[in-house]
Amino acid sequence: MTALPEWMVLPPDGLTAADYEALPEEVCRSLEIVDGAIVVNPAPRRAHQIFARRLANALEDAAPEEWEVATDVDLRLRDVPLLNRRPDLVVYDASLDEDAVLRPEHCVLVVEVMSPGSITADQTDKPAEYAHARIPHFWRVEGLDRGAISLFRYRLDPTTGLYATDGVNTGKVTVAEPFAAGIDLAELL
Repeated sequence: MTALPEWMVLPPDGLTAADYEALPEEVCRSLEIVDGAIVVNPAPRRAHQIFARRLANALEDAAPEEWEVATDVDLRLRDVPLLNRRPDLVVYDASLDEDAVLRPEHCVLVVEVMSPGSITADQTDKPAEYAHARIPHFWRVEGLDRGAISLFRYRLDPTTGLYATDGVNTGKVTVAEPFAAGIDLAELL
């Protein structure tokens, strides 16, 4: 039997932000931290990565200059217990220093591209976490594995602190929030 790498042996109170930041970058790329526990995520398939990159490019082309678009970056939702997610795509404040920890208050939109291995996390866990963190917009892409894309859009309801549906789209999508954009989902495949 192979022993776990030393970094996977958690302290009794879970991994802290300092513990996580001490890990090598190549290790962090495949991890999310939920309540201090390590969640290992397999690398997405090429089609998933290509779609996320193309969607990021489309949003980047449409975004006003005050917003930056990034894929597969750390998003620190909470410090204690540590809650660190790696959304497929995030739109955040372009004035944020490159070395600053990306936090919910910097974000206007988070996008998850659902894979067969991420259904529960992408449909239930992450939307609840992002809403609790008060990120104004959340989008989820489904159907990539079937080649029939649906974009589920949500906006934060300021009264309930929960996401309310803002529409489901297939084909061509035109949105006004968080900024005006026109996206042809079929072209992103």
